[in-house]
Amino acid sequence: MLTRDEARRFLAGGIDDPRTDITLAWELLYRLEPELYDRLISAERLHPAVIGWLPDNAKRIVEVAAGTGRLTLELVHRAREVVAIEPAAPLREILDRKLAQADHGYRVRVAHGFFDDLPVADDSADVVVACSALTPVPEHGGEAGLAEMERVCRPGGCVVIVWPNEVPWLAAHGYRYVRFDGEMFVEFASHEEAAELIEIFYPSAIGEVRRRGRRRVPYDVLGTNPPRDLAFKVIAR
Repeated sequence: MLTRDEARRFLAGGIDDPRTDITLAWELLYRLEPELYDRLISAERLHPAVIGWLPDNAKRIVEVAAGTGRLTLELVHRAREVVAIEPAAPLREILDRKLAQADHGYRVRVAHGFFDDLPVADDSADVVVACSALTPVPEHGGEAGLAEMERVCRPGGCVVIVWPNEVPWLAAHGYRYVRFDGEMFVEFASHEEAAELIEIFYPSAIGEVRRRGRRRVPYDVLGTNPPRDLAFKVIAR
């Protein structure tokens, strides 16, 4: 299921077990069950203030690990050009379909690439952004990925990590943290879909989800932080 480049990154320590290797488990999900993954992230809506915080008149935005477009579709109207970089081919296919139906989706160019090897020139983007995907682990960015994002960003531009995983790590690299208040939910199309997906992705919460019988599931029920925050750095050379 993995290309040679993918295997070199995601199986660097040899053949691992996706039951214990969470990074590998997600990478296989993207390639084996991309529609299932898309159903999950479609319910995980970003805090509207996070979108509002992003620059809205950029010449070029580069998004890294775009997935199926959770953030990409919000960026379409915020730049003259968006370059959406995603390594997993099945996720790129779903994103292409969504953009074909989106107003001004033609502004977005979907490209293959990895955190540590972005197909974009130096100093060529006003904003470089990643949503949820960047971590200190080399397989999902790490030091090399963060350096690549900063390489692509022009002086005076901004690198933004939406829904950051490791705030202290980013703070150590000069990133400032912003958090927005307000109650947030994972919003599924129906209670039935909520129960189906929660049982797969958050099995410890399925009893409470079934007891509530609602399509909206608070993040505290899942035991995870909601997508209400970001970390950013203005690039100086």
